[in-house]
Amino acid sequence: MDPTLAKQIAETFVRFLETNEGQPGLFAADCFCDFTSPRWREQVQGDRAVVDARRASHPVAGKVPRWSFAPTPTGLVIELEETWRENGDDWYCREMFRLEVRDREIAELSIYCTGDWNTARRAEHARMVKLLRP
Repeated sequence: MDPTLAKQIAETFVRFLETNEGQPGLFAADCFCDFTSPRWREQVQGDRAVVDARRASHPVAGKVPRWSFAPTPTGLVIELEETWRENGDDWYCREMFRLEVRDREIAELSIYCTGDWNTARRAEHARMVKLLRP
């Protein structure tokens, strides 16, 4: 995929993750989404179903403080971190997304998530693990 187009799609996708608002043309009408978390797997199909599934798993808007992307021959891969505040706590997760693009829209979306870490889980991790890179 053209790197300029891949960057545009990545930026629009990150905005979607931060706002939970799907922009027209981001997802193909028949978009297929395969979501894997540490202990579960779900699939949905259809642009509306993808947006609804996102809102069900992350009902509040958040931030994507760090992300990177790499074009592939048929789309792109995005690696990122998300943060949000929900029910009085601060949450965090790391995710990897594989986007297959058709006619400038996301036609297939595979999501691999570490799971959602609340403040206590992040503090436990910080006590037990020294990361070499943020």
